[in-house]
Amino acid sequence: MTDKQHAECSDGEDLFGDYDSLLGDSSLLAKLEQADALASDQAPPPPPTEDFDSCREAKRPKVEENEARRSVSERLKTALRCNAAAPATAAVSRSAAAKEAALDSRVGDAAEAVRARADDLGPFFGLPGRVRELLFTLRGIPGLYGNVLASGVPGPEEESHLHASHQRRQNLGGRAPDDPRAPLPQKQLPLRPAVRDLAALGLELDFLVEEYAGSRGRFPPVNRVGRRSLYVATIEKAHALVNALIEEESLGRVGLMVVDELHMLGEGSRGALLEITLAKVLRLGPGTQIIGMSATLGNIGDLQAFLKAENYHDDFRPVRLEEYVKVGDGIYQMDAREEDSFRLCRRLELKYSSAMLKADPDHVVALVTEVIPQHSCLVFCPTKKNCENVAVMICKYLRRDFLGHRRAEKEVLLQQLEECGRGSVCPVLRRTVPLGLAYHHSGLTADERKLLEDAYSAGVLCLISCTSTLAAGVNLPARRVIVRAPLVAREALKTSQYKQMAGRAGRAGLDRQGESILILQEAQRQQAKALLCAPVEKCYSRLLAEDHKSLHALILSLVGLKAASHVEHLEDFMRGTLLFVQREHAQVGVEDAVEDAVGRSVQLLQLKGLLHVREGELQVTPLGRAAYKGCVDVLYSEALHRDLQKGLEGLVLNSLLHLLFLVTPYELAAACKPDWMIFYTQMGSLSSKELKVFAAAGVPESLVARAAAGHSVSKNADVAAAKRAFLALVLLSLLKDGDVWGAAEKFQLSRGFVQSLLASSASFCSRAHYFTQELDSLWPYCSLLEALTRRLSYCVKAELVPLMEVAGVTEARAKQLHAAGYATLTHLANAEPTLLVQTVAHMSRKLAHQMVASAKMLLNEKAETLRQEADHLLAVPSDLPG
Repeated sequence: MTDKQHAECSDGEDLFGDYDSLLGDSSLLAKLEQADALASDQAPPPPPTEDFDSCREAKRPKVEENEARRSVSERLKTALRCNAAAPATAAVSRSAAAKEAALDSRVGDAAEAVRARADDLGPFFGLPGRVRELLFTLRGIPGLYGNVLASGVPGPEEESHLHASHQRRQNLGGRAPDDPRAPLPQKQLPLRPAVRDLAALGLELDFLVEEYAGSRGRFPPVNRVGRRSLYVATIEKAHALVNALIEEESLGRVGLMVVDELHMLGEGSRGALLEITLAKVLRLGPGTQIIGMSATLGNIGDLQAFLKAENYHDDFRPVRLEEYVKVGDGIYQMDAREEDSFRLCRRLELKYSSAMLKADPDHVVALVTEVIPQHSCLVFCPTKKNCENVAVMICKYLRRDFLGHRRAEKEVLLQQLEECGRGSVCPVLRRTVPLGLAYHHSGLTADERKLLEDAYSAGVLCLISCTSTLAAGVNLPARRVIVRAPLVAREALKTSQYKQMAGRAGRAGLDRQGESILILQEAQRQQAKALLCAPVEKCYSRLLAEDHKSLHALILSLVGLKAASHVEHLEDFMRGTLLFVQREHAQVGVEDAVEDAVGRSVQLLQLKGLLHVREGELQVTPLGRAAYKGCVDVLYSEALHRDLQKGLEGLVLNSLLHLLFLVTPYELAAACKPDWMIFYTQMGSLSSKELKVFAAAGVPESLVARAAAGHSVSKNADVAAAKRAFLALVLLSLLKDGDVWGAAEKFQLSRGFVQSLLASSASFCSRAHYFTQELDSLWPYCSLLEALTRRLSYCVKAELVPLMEVAGVTEARAKQLHAAGYATLTHLANAEPTLLVQTVAHMSRKLAHQMVASAKMLLNEKAETLRQEADHLLAVPSDLPG
C-alpha cells in the first residue's frame, strides 16, 4: 500500500462512521467478494496441462491478469480495513444509509470495470484471452514463448519497446534462433497446412482466411464489407495481390503484413519479387505495418534501413542445442582454448567389422542407433539418391526388434502410401518403413511427403534421411540431427543452410536437449570452423540479377499501376529499395549507376513493345499491361503472345494437347532433359491433328525421330519447343488417367517432378488466363484457359473437385469422403468430426476437425461473396438521373 493510501486511511473523516467493526458485519465485504467472483467468472479457465512446468507457465498469465482485475476491489477492501482500525472517536460526517449507498455505487463501478477489462484486448500478449483457449483446444499449445511471444513475461524494457512500436504501428524486424516458438509448433508452415490451421481460428474469432497460391485467389480480392480477411499467400501471389490492391486504390485495407523467412530477400528471383512487393507496400501503403522474421540474417542493419523498422533480437532457445563434429570415430566440440580448436568429447562405442566399415565409412549407423527408436533422428544428405541409399544402408544393420516397434501403425502407413500411389509403393519405402525409417526429398509426391511427415511427428517413424529442403520448408524437429557432409549437391554448405539444419535439433515440450553432429573428413576441419563459428551470410538485393529481369518487371508494373509516369519517378522509387540501401555491395557501384540501370531497363521495355513514351510520359502498351496483370515474366511475354496468336490460326479443340502445349511453362521446359526415344514412341500414339499441332509449333515428327536415333538435330530446329511438347504429352497423360505414378513410369521421370510440372502448369495457365483478358485479339482463350486451370489444379474426376478445394484433402482422402457420402463442400462443412473419424479409414480426430473447419471457412467465403454481389446488384446507382 502506498504512502498516499495510508494517508487516506488515517484521515480524520471516517467514511463509514456507523460501522464499528467491518469484521463483525461482513455484508460489505461480501459484496466485494461477489464482485471478485464476477471477475473470476469473466476470466477464461486455464487450459489443462500434462506436467507441473507447463501448468505453471500456463497459469502465469492468468495469475497476473486476475491480480490486475482485482486491483480495484482490493483497494476498496484495504480502505475498509484501514478505516475499521481508525480511532473510535473519529467524526461522523455522513449517515449510514448515504455511506452504504456510496459503497454500493463504488462496488458496482468496480464490477463494471472488471467486466470491461475481461473483454479488453491484451490479457494474452496483446491478444484476446480467447486466443489462449483456442491455441490449446485447436493446437494443443498451452503457452507461447520466443521473442515477442514468450512463456515467461518479457523484460520490462523489451516489453515496453515492443508495445510502443506496436502502438506506433512501427515496422518490426525480428531475429531469433531457429527453434520452434511453441511446445508443439510449426516454425515454418507449408501454405495449405497454414490455411487449414488458421481456418479454425477464423471461425472462432470471426475473420475469413483466404488462400492465394498456385491458381487460387481472386484479383482484385473481394472487398469484404464489415468483415476482416487474412490472406495467406506465396511470394508470387502476394505480389499480384498488392498490385491488384494498388490498382483499386485500396492498399490501405491491409493493416498488417507478416513476412516469415525474411532472408529470402537474398535468394534468386523470388527474393527480388519479395523486395519489389515490400518496396511497393512501403511507398504506396504507408498505413500498413510490416513485421519480418528470420533466424538467419547476417546484416539486419540493411533490412532495418530498407523497411524503416525497429529491430527486435532474442537469443532465447527453449531447448538447449549442443553442436558437435565427427572426425574418424571421435566426437568433438569447438573449443578456442584447444590448439586446433577441437576438443575431444568421446569415441563411438559401436565396433565395426571390415565389411560394415566399407559400407558405412562415416559411422552413420553408430550415430543413429544411439538415439533411435526411443528418440527421433534426421540425417541430412547432399543428394536425393544419397538419401535413399543411406536409409537402405542403415536398415541393413538394424536389429530385428526394430520391426516390432509400433508395428501396427507402420502397417497402416504402408496401406496409406499404397492408396495414394494407386496400388504402388516405392520399393525403398516398402523396405525401410517396417523398420521405422524413410527418406524425404522432392522426388516424392506431396501426398507421400505429407504421410511421412505426419508419421514422423507421431513417432511412428524414428528416422528420416532427407535433403536440405526439409530444413527450410518443413518443421520436423529431432533429438539428433546428423549432417552427412558439408555439401548441398556439389556445392559447399553455407552457414545459413547449416544453421537451418542444426536448428531442427530439439523437440520443445518433448526433449530437454538437442544435438547436431556434422560429419567431416580430416581435411575438412577448417571448413567446420567456418560453418560453426562464422556469422551467417549477408542478404543482398537480387533486383539486378539474371540480366535485370526483376528490375524490368518492377518498372513495367509501376508505370502500369500509374505509380510512376516519368523516369524521375522511377529513380525516386528506387531510393526506397534494398538495392539502393546496399548499392555499395550490389552489382552497381554508385547512385548514378542505379539511374543508368533504370534508363537501360526503360529502353529495353520500349524495344520489346511493352512501354512507349509520349511527350516525355511513360505509358504501358496493351501487351505491357497484359504482362504485368498476368504476372508473366517480361522475357517470356513476347513468346507467349506470339504462341497464342499463332495458335488461333488452327486451334485444335478435339484434344487438350494444343492448349496444354500453350500453357507449359517456358522456364520448366528449359531445364527438362527428355528421353527422346520415349518421346518418339508416345508421338506414335497421337492423332493426325495432334501431330499437325506439334508440326505447326516447330516440332515435326522427323526432329524427334532423329534425336531418338542419336543423330544430331539441325541447328535451326526449335529444341525448346520440342521440350515443351514433351512436357505437354506428360500433362495429357496426367489429365487422361489422373495417375502421377503411371505418368512418371511412362515417361521415366520422378513422380515428384511430374507433380511439380502439374502445379507449375496450373499456375502458368492461370497467369496466361489473366494475360489474355487484357488483349482483345485473344478473347477465345479466356473461357478455355479458365476451365483448363481448374482441371490442372486438381487433376481428378469432376465429382471430387469440390472436396479437393478443402485444405488437407488429398485425392485418396477425397475418394474416401465421396464414398462415405460426403460428396460436396456443404456435406463436409456440416459433418460431425466424431462421425468422420468413425466412417473414414485412418482419419485422425485432429484432421477431421481441421477439414470441417476449412470447409466451413470456404462456404463462408463463397456465401459472403454472393451476399456482396447481391447487395451491389440491388443498390441504387449513385449516378441515377434525377
